[in-house]
Amino acid sequence: MTGKKRFSPKRPLSKRQIGNVPDDLPAVYELLNRKGENIYTGLAKRSRVRDRIDEHLPGGQDSVPGASGFRIKQMPSVELARKEEKRIIKQDKPKYNE
Repeated sequence: MTGKKRFSPKRPLSKRQIGNVPDDLPAVYELLNRKGENIYTGLAKRSRVRDRIDEHLPGGQDSVPGASGFRIKQMPSVELARKEEKRIIKQDKPKYNE
C-alpha cells in the first residue's frame, strides 16, 4: 500500500517552501542535493512536518550538508511512515542516514 503514494515534486530547501508544506498527516521526507539525489530520509509526525524539515536548513540543529531541495510523502499513520522510511533508506542508502 505504501508504494502507491508518491512523493511531492522537488521543492527548494527554503523557509518559504517549508511553510507551504502540509503537516496534517505524518510524512516521510527526502533531502536532495543539487543533482536531485536523496542524501537524507526522515520521518515527521503529524503537525511536526514543517518543523522537522526546517531543522535541516543550514545553521539548523540538524543541518544536512549539500541539501538544496526536499520532497515529502504524506502517510496515513506513523507506523506506515516508519516502514516507508526504512524501505527508502535500505533502497537508496542516503549519505547522511546512519
